Amino acid sequence: MRLKEGTVQTATPEARRMPRPRADALRNRERIVTAAREMFVEFGPDVPLDEIARRAGVGNATVYRNFPDRDALVREVVCSVMDRTVRAAEQALSETGDAFEALERFAHAAADERISALCPMVSSTFDQNHPDLEDARRRAESLVAQLMDRAKAAGRLRDDVEYGDLMVGVAQLSRPPAGTGCLNADRFVHRHLQLFLDGMRAPAPTVLPGAAVTVEDLRR
Repeated sequence: MRLKEGTVQTATPEARRMPRPRADALRNRERIVTAAREMFVEFGPDVPLDEIARRAGVGNATVYRNFPDRDALVREVVCSVMDRTVRAAEQALSETGDAFEALERFAHAAADERISALCPMVSSTFDQNHPDLEDARRRAESLVAQLMDRAKAAGRLRDDVEYGDLMVGVAQLSRPPAGTGCLNADRFVHRHLQLFLDGMRAPAPTVLPGAAVTVEDLRR
């Protein structure tokens, strides 16, 4: 194609490619998040970042390069726990066996994530309406509701319980909160959680007092 005189032809610029994080950088970030999760559960959200770096086996500068402040690290830890909880719910939904047993397996997996120790940090350290957290929360709520609806449809879960009943039970039974010797109580968590889950089976032997706890109740 001929160009008009005086017209300068310019090459179409290629889309700039963002460099992919190196594998060792990704591993360091994951080690930091894992160490932070462990220490938040053991000691609470005020554990020194230097101690987290030491447990992760990285330098202080590596922690601050990945997470500029404590809020950013806490948010990453909580969202990673929520993501794993979502994956546990997805796995339970993919199972084709007994619907109540799938719900039980999800509940025990959620208890292992120590949501009772980590979730209180949401309101105390960063915006609980942060988009990352909201997205993870919505996905978890939807998947768990599907698990419960499926168990109800199979006649295996009592009709007078809702999402909030299950998650409050999981949270309370995986207490005490961070920093109060919670690791010593871990041996009781799954035993008592199973007792709670057995009380959710249908047919229900008793009538529950009060109303079912909904998602909206938990958000108030």
